[in-house]
Amino acid sequence: MVLGSFASDGVESKRRRPLPSPWIHARMVSFTPDSSVVSDVIPSANYGDRRNNRAPDMVVLHYTGMEDADGALARLCKAGTEVSAHYVVLEDGRIVQLVAEARRAWHAGSSFWAGETDINSCSIGVEIVNGGHDWGYPDFPSRQIAAVIALCRGIMLRRGIVRQRVLAHSDIAPDRKKDPGEKFPWRLLASSGVGHWVRPARITDGDRLDLGANGEAVLSLQEQLHSYGYGVPRTGQYDSATAEVVAAFQRHFRPERVDGTADISTLATLRALLESVPQPPPHLTPLPPHSMT
Repeated sequence: MVLGSFASDGVESKRRRPLPSPWIHARMVSFTPDSSVVSDVIPSANYGDRRNNRAPDMVVLHYTGMEDADGALARLCKAGTEVSAHYVVLEDGRIVQLVAEARRAWHAGSSFWAGETDINSCSIGVEIVNGGHDWGYPDFPSRQIAAVIALCRGIMLRRGIVRQRVLAHSDIAPDRKKDPGEKFPWRLLASSGVGHWVRPARITDGDRLDLGANGEAVLSLQEQLHSYGYGVPRTGQYDSATAEVVAAFQRHFRPERVDGTADISTLATLRALLESVPQPPPHLTPLPPHSMT
C-alpha cells in the first residue's frame, strides 16, 4: 500500500499502515534513530560527512512541496536525486529518519545565515509533508505540528541549539524558497520553546520602503536584517534582493501580509525581534573562598 492512498482514509487507518520503501537497496545501510519520537528509519542514499567535523547547531524546517508523501520520500531517498533530509514529518504525525544526525544531509542548497554558507554542515534538516505553494498549500494538521515540536525540542536539547537557530528554508535562501511558508504556525512552536518569535506589530497605513528607495533608512533596514542573520546586500538601495529578504522575514515573522515591502509593521516587528534575541548567560567567575570566623 502506497502513501498516496492515505488521503481518503481516516487518521487511525493511516497510523496502522506500514511505510513502503521499494527504493531501498542492499548498499543503503540502516542505523539507529537519534530520536525516540522516530517511528521508522528509511535510509537515504544521499548524504556525506559534515565538513571540518562541524557539529550541527541549527535546525532548518522545510515543506516537501510535492503532491504526496510517497513521492517526497522517494525523491529524498533515491540515489541520484542529490537531495535528502535528516527527518520527514508525515501529516499523521509519524516521523521518519532518513539520515543520521551525525552525517551531512543535502537539504539546504545554496544558502546563507549569519556568515555561514555551508548550512548543510551546521544544520539538521526537517522536511514537513505539505504540497506547498505549487500544490494548493494546505493547512498543517495539528497532529503534524505537535510532532514537529516534539522532534525539534529533542534535537535542541541534545545539541544545545538556541531558539533563534531554528529557521525556515526561506530564511536561509530567500531568493529561491518560500517554505515552510506563511501558513506555518511559528507562534505555536515558539510557545513550546521551539524558535524565536515576537508578536507582529499591527499593520497600519503610513510610510514604507519599497523597490527603488534609497538612502539611510534603507541601509538601516538592511543592517538590521543582516544583524539578525539574513544574507542581504548593505548598499542603501532597495533592490530586488532586499525585497526578497523582506518577504522571507514577513513569511516567518509577519505572515499576515507578505509583499516584500518594508511597511511600518514590518520595521517595528524587526526591531522588536532584535531587541528580544535571547542573550547567553553571563560568564560566572567563582567567588574567592571566604574565611569562617
